[in-house]
Amino acid sequence: MALPAEARRRWGIAEGGTVEVADLGSALVIIPAGSGGLRGMLGDAIAEAGGYASLAAKVVADEPDLS
Repeated sequence: MALPAEARRRWGIAEGGTVEVADLGSALVIIPAGSGGLRGMLGDAIAEAGGYASLAAKVVADEPDLS
């Protein structure tokens, strides 16, 4: 996959550098690899939101049919 040089410079991705890609169905999310990568970013976001159990409880409260 080729990324424009301007985007590579902005995000500190060397030519031929590694990225992680998440397919969201209607969009792709491209994350520079390293320093935790996509998995690390998701883990940090879950922790910041109060942890998985807290997020799951909010989903159940908002959408009881999903419990």
